[in-house]
Amino acid sequence: MAKLRGLSDHCPLVLSADEEDWGPRPSRMLKCWKDIPGYNLFVRDKWNSFQVDGWGGYVLKEKLKMIKVALKEWHKTHAQNLPSRIDNLKIRLSTLDEKGEEDDISEEDLVELHGVSHDIHSLSRLHASISWQQSRSLWLKEGDANSKYFHSVLASRRRRNALSVIQVDGVTLEGVNPIRQAVFSHFESHFQAPNVDRPGVDDLQFKRLNPMEIGGLTKPFSETEVKLAVWD
Repeated sequence: MAKLRGLSDHCPLVLSADEEDWGPRPSRMLKCWKDIPGYNLFVRDKWNSFQVDGWGGYVLKEKLKMIKVALKEWHKTHAQNLPSRIDNLKIRLSTLDEKGEEDDISEEDLVELHGVSHDIHSLSRLHASISWQQSRSLWLKEGDANSKYFHSVLASRRRRNALSVIQVDGVTLEGVNPIRQAVFSHFESHFQAPNVDRPGVDDLQFKRLNPMEIGGLTKPFSETEVKLAVWD
């Protein structure tokens, strides 16, 4: 499927494929967040607003959990759905281009044209930064997001992390659901409490005190016993 050209002279082609569902992915901090205006202020204000009582380690853990939830919501409004936002800007840019070809473009439309182009450039750079971090290529600072190197790094990492076939007790398992169930069962067996027959005290015979000895435990001290304990 061909998409709108945007700032490039070429129309990108999109090849879609069905992705297997391996379950929820871990949350990560994105380096590009610091380039978004208001990020540092948001994190500082949110962190200071959290009130947690307890010892230092517990407070830190709970605050990190809460800031994670807050950043997830912040990400939805600032850095999520970048491709669709870029596509909407490209549609608007295409409309302005067609308007300029048919008639003289007004000053207001010209200002909007420059603004849309700037937004496409900013969001595209933000989207490329996220993609570069996902590829784990830390030294890749500049370049085309559609470069052969970038795609090879990203594809190589996906292949390296993929689990296509595993063996459990001599049985070969393939597919997402069997592998997920096998991994879940493996860790479940490690963390659940095993049923172990432990020795009890029900059948043991202990020495017991007779009624006279029991009474001696609660009998008041005599004056003679107190004198012997204090002065002797």
